[in-house]
Amino acid sequence: MAMGRRGVMDDGMGGMTVPTMPGHHEMGGDMAMRMTFFWGKRVEVLFSGWPGDRGLGMYLLALLCVVATASLAECLSPVSDRLSQAAPTAATGSGRRISTAVLLTFLHAVRLGLLYLVMLAVMSFNVGVLIAAIAGHALGFLLSASGLCKRARPGDGEYPGNHNLFSYEYLCGR
Repeated sequence: MAMGRRGVMDDGMGGMTVPTMPGHHEMGGDMAMRMTFFWGKRVEVLFSGWPGDRGLGMYLLALLCVVATASLAECLSPVSDRLSQAAPTAATGSGRRISTAVLLTFLHAVRLGLLYLVMLAVMSFNVGVLIAAIAGHALGFLLSASGLCKRARPGDGEYPGNHNLFSYEYLCGR
């Protein structure tokens, strides 16, 4: 393939032409997307130009966002598990069952959306982003499912507050 007019690759066969990526040249220019893992603070994560060349602080902020997104996605799993266990039965009425099903569906969609965002961030092929994603999932598991942050249940004498459906203790079973 040779470079044709207006930055379009020409296959030499008079057929369809394919536009080139910005900054890509036939012999060794910068590629728009890396396909191997690399280490460095000059990376684009999820959005064009972010954090880019804005310095170490913005790179660290991007890593913190990846950690937070992965942690939140991991924390939503036990919440939806707890809600599904507490789902109303046929005897409690269909209105409450429908609202619980809609809430569970919404939580599932949010969790999957967050997981896809983490996957796309890792596809930047930056080792720091990969480590941040793994650390975020580990932190989310530690906080929500490992039992390390186990709370006392109502009636244990250690829990003085009221018990409601949307409390941390009820949702996470702690």
